[in-house]
Amino acid sequence: MIKFLLNQELREEHTLSPNTTVLQYLRERVGKTGTKEGCGSGDCGACTVVLGERHGDKLHYRSVNSCLTFVSTLHGKQLITVEDLQAKDGSLHPVQQAMVDFHGSQCGFCTPGFVMSMFALSKNTPTADKPAIYEALAGNLCRCTGYRPIIDAAYAISEQAPLVDDFSRYETEVLEKLSSIDTESLVTLQGEGKVCYSPTSSDELAALLVKHPDAKLLAGGTDLALEVTQFYRELPTMIYVGGIGDLKTLTEDDEQLVIGAARSLHECYEALSRVFPDLGELLDRFASLQIRNQGTLGGNIGNASPIGDAPPVLMALNARLVLRQGEQRRELAIEEYFLDYKKTALQSGEFIEQIIVPKPTANQHFKVYKLSKRLDDDISAVCGAFNLTIEDGVVREARIAFGGMAAVPKRASGAEQALIGQLWNKATVNTAMQALTGDFEPLTDFRASKEYRSKIATNLLYKYFIEQQSLPLETRVTSYV
Repeated sequence: MIKFLLNQELREEHTLSPNTTVLQYLRERVGKTGTKEGCGSGDCGACTVVLGERHGDKLHYRSVNSCLTFVSTLHGKQLITVEDLQAKDGSLHPVQQAMVDFHGSQCGFCTPGFVMSMFALSKNTPTADKPAIYEALAGNLCRCTGYRPIIDAAYAISEQAPLVDDFSRYETEVLEKLSSIDTESLVTLQGEGKVCYSPTSSDELAALLVKHPDAKLLAGGTDLALEVTQFYRELPTMIYVGGIGDLKTLTEDDEQLVIGAARSLHECYEALSRVFPDLGELLDRFASLQIRNQGTLGGNIGNASPIGDAPPVLMALNARLVLRQGEQRRELAIEEYFLDYKKTALQSGEFIEQIIVPKPTANQHFKVYKLSKRLDDDISAVCGAFNLTIEDGVVREARIAFGGMAAVPKRASGAEQALIGQLWNKATVNTAMQALTGDFEPLTDFRASKEYRSKIATNLLYKYFIEQQSLPLETRVTSYV
């Protein structure tokens, strides 16, 4: 049984298929159709809802895609839909009123999603500036209104800060309701022959996974949910790891970052962007805020996608994985984790517990580049990460990795060997570019042709070289703000 708040109502679900998405639950089970069904894959944002969670004596709000969120993940949370924004006196919420005042809606299909993203923004960043507004709305697509009036509405909300609404007036009451829900014990949701376990510690998880080695681990669900929504497959047994506090930690010392595998990408942002500024730029373009609020660093590695953006970056940074099976733990270099397409080195009952990322050393130069059809909210055609140690004009160490170039994320070993021990100059880079053409045999798909991928991979190495020369050239499309 799971317990959660649907807007202001405490709900209990005893027998419900854990394969049910929040979108299906809202529209088909409780008749709340304000949340719209668009792409079913987390791209359009029409289904955006907001989750409220206790953080001490305050509520923290985050926007998520309801089409990729399973109901089994709602235990102990507040699910806020567009129906609940209207005040008790019948007046529109300030966010809704701003959309009216600035003519931010035409057909209206995308409007509830935009409103919910702007609501979360108004709660988390009351005086939002242009980058914050763009980030909050990048995961919401509109085909007919045009973004200018919607962005103007968001600006108007930020000018009204601090925003007073029923959510701030009744926050204490909501916190009390959430506090009454036991979130310290193992929770199980069963229905239609399927089951989802929600352990509260990594020890419980380890024991469950040994007992159910074929279970699918559910973290953010931003990839796993596609099995249900796009491929119409059934997931008989899942284990939800989002309630495990010791899998969501991040510790830091002088030498490394140690990140819990269930920590969300958004929660990783501050530390990773501070230690690796170029990685911060990649994370800004990593899917959308709704996805980053849900998706985890461990999940982006664990699903073994050849186009995941985190693995090539972590390969270039010489990251290691802590894998756990029962009470046993082992460390593995991340490049050794990927064996073949969707095939990994995980043993039966084993899971990723932590990701260890060494901090940069002196004379180490790290850059990462993402090529995609859209600037925001898009999957990479090619993602290239470069990490060279250059001392006295000589390349002492080279780690170069790509996503989207093979069946797995992979290092460019030939290009690395062509660089190590050589002078860091154009001639050396040209030799390495030639070697790079033999490191991969990319495929053609709807994102890019194999010829484009091969050409762009070598060009990215040259781009890295140009940027290392500190020339007064602007080489990045992201420098648009």
